[in-house]
Amino acid sequence: MSIFKRLRDLTMSNINAIIDKAEDPVKMTDQYIRDMQEDLEDAEKAVAAQIAIEKKFKALYEEQEELVSRRNEQAHTAAKAGNADLARRALEERKAAEEKLAQYKASFEQNKAAADNLRAKLTEMRKQLTELKNKRETLAARYNAAKAQNEINKAMSGLGSDSAAAGLKRMEEKMLQMEAQAEASGELNTGTKSLDEEFAELGKDKEVDDELAALLKQYEKQN
Repeated sequence: MSIFKRLRDLTMSNINAIIDKAEDPVKMTDQYIRDMQEDLEDAEKAVAAQIAIEKKFKALYEEQEELVSRRNEQAHTAAKAGNADLARRALEERKAAEEKLAQYKASFEQNKAAADNLRAKLTEMRKQLTELKNKRETLAARYNAAKAQNEINKAMSGLGSDSAAAGLKRMEEKMLQMEAQAEASGELNTGTKSLDEEFAELGKDKEVDDELAALLKQYEKQN
């Protein structure tokens, strides 16, 4: 499995598309962050190993470069001294060093290019991880706000439903019925009189009749 699979397969645009379809985008984002952090650690180790190889071939290349220069100087020194055999040996070793130098230089340049490429990818991975972490905070705030709004909408929809309106109408009708029963009961209680109350009213009527008769009699005398 490639250590740069998140960089290759999970670009920010792909991550955004997957998160948008997720049931819980915050949890999904957290999982991607954990995955990218693990891959980033693997990538850092790989880059460090590649840099070590680059440095190794650089050292070998520089070592052979120095040896070529030294053997070349020694060949000239031996030739000036008239020592042909020593000069030949210096030239032979210089040639062998030049061959190694060419090989090490090619390996150094190849591994340096690979290390530079990994460094660039590692930088991009770090950038995308930072962007994802920033997106996570914004996403969490939006998700929680949307979730709360949905809960409120569900509660409010119950209040405005037909069943709620029908229930309220039944309650009003029940209350009107209870009020009518109470009013009728009060009228019945008012119309029903006890025996004592009827005799008391009978006495009141006699007093009025007596007073009326006396008043009429008074005016009859005057006439």
